[in-house]
Amino acid sequence: MKNFITRTITGVLFVAVLVGCFLEPKAMIILFALITGMTIWEYSGLVNQWDDIQVNRFICTAAGVYLFLAMAGYCTGIANGTVFIPYLITLLYLIISELFTQAPNPINNWAYAMLSQGYIALPFSTINILAFQTGDTVEYNYILPLSVFIFLWVNDTGAYCTGSLLGRHKLFPRVSPGKSWEGSVGGAVFVLVAAAIVGMLTGDGTSPLSIPVWLGLGLVVVVFGTLGDLVESLFKRTLGIKDSGNILPGHGGMLDRFDSSLMAIPASVIYIYSLSLF
Repeated sequence: MKNFITRTITGVLFVAVLVGCFLEPKAMIILFALITGMTIWEYSGLVNQWDDIQVNRFICTAAGVYLFLAMAGYCTGIANGTVFIPYLITLLYLIISELFTQAPNPINNWAYAMLSQGYIALPFSTINILAFQTGDTVEYNYILPLSVFIFLWVNDTGAYCTGSLLGRHKLFPRVSPGKSWEGSVGGAVFVLVAAAIVGMLTGDGTSPLSIPVWLGLGLVVVVFGTLGDLVESLFKRTLGIKDSGNILPGHGGMLDRFDSSLMAIPASVIYIYSLSLF
């Protein structure tokens, strides 16, 4: 019961902070820059526990935060493409520095350092693409990024409830034995309902997306959110750990909390911008 209360309080505060930050663009940028840094710091600490792996925790974290802020500056029109040059220099440093560290396995160090950027920093930074739409002027629209998280939360809740009641066939037992096909389908149905509601509520011009496009976005979030969850489960299973951290009481670490979004956010960007090609 105590753990349930802790999880509930943490979950309510977590949702309130995220929803609140999306209402103000500066708050969104600051909070997600912080989330990016905390997640990479946590990730780097986990992989550094392995033998023969020693990534530069500070440089990886600083590079990830800079990429997020650079993307925010570029998407808001404050900065041009040259803002990414320091980030590219940092990536070169992470590679070249292994020549001088005398590490027993520099290839592992390179691989895990680059994974911190490709798996965490880059996906988080793409939330700026969802939030800031460029045209004649740059406009901030919180509906798209917020809806991605709403769909993820609805999917988790729907999948848990449906899976608990009807779950029989395992979705991916090798990685996550608790997930079932029934739960995944149930979560998708809940998200489609939520997407239709969002489409109706934003049909007054708050969002340029039609209801069918919202439904498609919901399915994208379901599929890639589930894959993101499985990817993090594989990561933890490989490391032999249950939770990635304990910074969020009752919910584990930063990777535990944002695993689904790391795949769902960039997939949503691809989906939304692919529609403009047709």
